[in-house]
Amino acid sequence: MEWLYQYAWLIPFLPLVGAMVVGSGLISLNQATNRLRRVNSVFIVSLLGASMVLSFALLWSQIHGHADYSRSIEWAAAGNFHLSMGYVIDHLSSLMLVIVTTVAFLVMVYTDGYMAHDPGYVRFYAYLSLFASSMLGLVISPNLVQIYIFWELVGMCSYLLVGFWYDRKSAADAAQKAFVVNRVGDFGLLLGILGLYWATSSFDFGIIGERLEGLVSSGALGSGLAALFAILVFLGPVAKSAQFPLHVWLPDAMEGPTPISALIHAATMVAAGVFLIARMYPVFEPIPAAMNVIAWTGAFTAFLGATIALTQNDIKKGLAYSTISQLGYMVMAMGFGAYTAGLFHLMTHAYFKAMLFLCSGSVIHGMEGVVGHDPVLAQDMRLMGGLRKYMPITALTFLIGTLAICGIPPFAGFWSKDEILGLAFNANPFLWFIGWFTAGLTAFYMFRMYFMTFEGGFRGNDASIKQKLLAAAGVATPAFGPGAMDVKELEHEARGSHSRGHSTSPHESPITMTLPLVLLAVPSVLVGLVGKPWDNVFEEFIYAPGEALEKVTHFDWTEFYIMAGSSVGIALIGITIASLMYLQKKIDPAAIAKKYPALYQFSLNKWYFDDIYDRVFVQGCRRLARQIMEVDYRVIDGAVNLTGLATILSGEGLKYLENGRAQFYALIIFAAVLGFVILFSVV
Repeated sequence: MEWLYQYAWLIPFLPLVGAMVVGSGLISLNQATNRLRRVNSVFIVSLLGASMVLSFALLWSQIHGHADYSRSIEWAAAGNFHLSMGYVIDHLSSLMLVIVTTVAFLVMVYTDGYMAHDPGYVRFYAYLSLFASSMLGLVISPNLVQIYIFWELVGMCSYLLVGFWYDRKSAADAAQKAFVVNRVGDFGLLLGILGLYWATSSFDFGIIGERLEGLVSSGALGSGLAALFAILVFLGPVAKSAQFPLHVWLPDAMEGPTPISALIHAATMVAAGVFLIARMYPVFEPIPAAMNVIAWTGAFTAFLGATIALTQNDIKKGLAYSTISQLGYMVMAMGFGAYTAGLFHLMTHAYFKAMLFLCSGSVIHGMEGVVGHDPVLAQDMRLMGGLRKYMPITALTFLIGTLAICGIPPFAGFWSKDEILGLAFNANPFLWFIGWFTAGLTAFYMFRMYFMTFEGGFRGNDASIKQKLLAAAGVATPAFGPGAMDVKELEHEARGSHSRGHSTSPHESPITMTLPLVLLAVPSVLVGLVGKPWDNVFEEFIYAPGEALEKVTHFDWTEFYIMAGSSVGIALIGITIASLMYLQKKIDPAAIAKKYPALYQFSLNKWYFDDIYDRVFVQGCRRLARQIMEVDYRVIDGAVNLTGLATILSGEGLKYLENGRAQFYALIIFAAVLGFVILFSVV
């Protein structure tokens, strides 16, 4: 099996080859490459499939006790400075390789159905392959410099994919917003990397942790400065994993095609932040201040995302805020020392949230046949309802994902979320309360989404609701893209006519879209069983066996029943309230919104973070730029113009002294010398 490790570099390289070959074809032979749509997609998916097979083989080898493997070459050297590049295969990287490749592979299969009629079909596959390569390269990176390189490549791919429909203004703006917000966090990450190198003279994770701890304990480095470096590094995960206060980019990133939401915003890019915290755990763990910042940032983000998701009507944005909340759970767990629990929730969440996003894409695909391609209509849950009878596979898989994220046993989310809450109670009861209460909110808003989308009567043919939604969004008519509904069709629908090929009812998605949903439903149900607290195979794999076994022998069944019962209980309360509001209609949510308008608007407007950031940073930067422009125009340009004017005037004056007479020049020299003599004699 040793050859597997020697050729592990092929895992990120194969998708890169696919992106390079197809991308080169798009650049040099665009029309011919676009005509070979299916050939290009099969080529790219096959290469990623090979990477997935290698990833599973490496994970199997690691499970059976193969030692960690690293391989590196010296990339740059200058004096005492040496920088190596290579790859490392250990328990953490092998696990992440499997997560990334499986989700990416299924998303690529799903993409064939979702993007079948899009003119950018081939370009989308090239971007997907480049992103998968970048993420896989990040996972196996052995040092901070290499991680930073792939970190930025992932950010670039995110920009390309979120803004894939660049001719749509909202998508272009969302891509820019994601890029700028992530650059803020990445700048902090870069400063932290440089600071840690200055202190420890190393970019290697383990060496940095050992040296930093020794420097702080010996007093050679202040604990405050060490905490500052750690928090600066943490700013990178804050941006990538959409943690407060840099969370605002993720909901807007839903403007990209839905497969991107499943790949980037559920299982890979946003999980990269949590992965980096895990990689840097030897640095963070000995610094209590940094660990507290991580824990409380995660807890607040979990609560923040859940409260905003309560009132979202766009199905994808509701899932986006749910993702923010669940990422907060993972970061919180890392912060109070629950290393394996955070990684366990990362794994389970990757599968059921990817499935939920793909389900939302299936719903949108089915709704477009009724309302057209405009996202204002196709993604609004107020136009859905009753889709279970039209889309049974999508409805069933969405229900499985909903039960998993709500923490209902025996679904995967129960085991990982319950482990986080149980460990949080031992670490800090207030953190546990935030997580426990957020679990109730999660159950409410997720079943709100399920009931509004799949239960009740279908509302998609109600022209009055469509016009209200468009008016509320400030849209006079839908935004039309390739294959979108024509303006005249909306007019026909308003008069009760459904012509030009638009159906009166949604439809189930093709097999290329439903098959990945079914396959993702399997780990959403079963993968949590590897982390059963009385037989925690996942923990034994991540930690050394002796350490994990010691923890298992102290397992307390009574404590488990109490903690699990409380988390399931709050989830059932949330489900019951959602059922009374949106299924049985015994509680009117509109009446509650009218009774507490301030709270409703606070949630609906996303805590006004976008408005605050726009006023403070966007508008503030524009005002500052205008003031700087005035300074440049009046002071800088004025000084330059003054210099030119002085030169012109002096030249015009001095030209009259140029008469060609030697006696006149001698007189001027004599006068100048006499002047200097008098001046110096006075001084």
